[in-house]
Amino acid sequence: MNDTIGIDVSKDWLDAYSMARAEHRQFANDGRGLRALHRWIEISSAGLVVFEASGVYHRRLENSLSEGAVPYSKVNPRQARRFAEATGTLAKTDRVDAAILAKMGTILQLEPQAPKAEYLNILREMMTARRGLIKDRVTVRTRMQTTTQKLLKRQLKERLTQVEKHLDQIDKAILELVAQDAQLMAQFDILTSIPGISTVTAFSMLIEMPELGTMSGKQAACLAGLAPISRQSGKWQGKERIQGGRAFFRRAMYMPALCVIRHDLSAKRKYDQLVKAGKPPKVALTAIMRKLVVVANALLRDGRKWSEDYA
Repeated sequence: MNDTIGIDVSKDWLDAYSMARAEHRQFANDGRGLRALHRWIEISSAGLVVFEASGVYHRRLENSLSEGAVPYSKVNPRQARRFAEATGTLAKTDRVDAAILAKMGTILQLEPQAPKAEYLNILREMMTARRGLIKDRVTVRTRMQTTTQKLLKRQLKERLTQVEKHLDQIDKAILELVAQDAQLMAQFDILTSIPGISTVTAFSMLIEMPELGTMSGKQAACLAGLAPISRQSGKWQGKERIQGGRAFFRRAMYMPALCVIRHDLSAKRKYDQLVKAGKPPKVALTAIMRKLVVVANALLRDGRKWSEDYA
């Protein structure tokens, strides 16, 4: 039987646990440590490596596993914590987390994920930097409204000009990277043909949810965290709520939904119908966001640009 290995990722260390051998090992989170980890994985004949998505710290591990053709599954940290609590494990240390991840992969029979192309990791890093610049721009503009000192105002104006310049450079760099891949560029053209989907939103959709076009509409809505989750027990019926999913992707769909409501008559009619039926405005807006995702998924799946048939 193939072994399952759980790896807890931190800035400096990779704590690994072999399920079959009940063995803990620790490796440095650097090139030398990763090479040693690969040798240990080969000895263990691992059929699956499980680790949590931990931002910048897990990317080096993910790239290394992809290059070595090692099957892996990247899980949500919140799901891993809930699994630990469900098994009665309340302690939280690097060694314990590694063992929990290995157990999670074995018991839940997690499926290996398709390795992501290197350009997607580069694009995601670009998008993360872009979000940081957007926050900086908001902060600078807010301070400009309250600052009275001429020196500080001049510095803030210079900072704002610099932020805008960097944003423009990143947008151009992202577009150049997208243009280098024919399939990605075709998907980009399809997404930007949808009313309300801007260039920046299309970037976010391609980067944050590259699975679009390979699943059903319902699966796409669930992955985006826009599908209502039923809450019912006996005669009690709770309100359906959205939860989980790709948070950055979901946020990227908010402004396009507002734009569509204002400028697309069919979307506005649907929104008005939901509000008149007693749905809160936010719930009605979420339905529009969900429709945009479902339409985008269908167009990418069919390889077609938007037309009135999809309205």
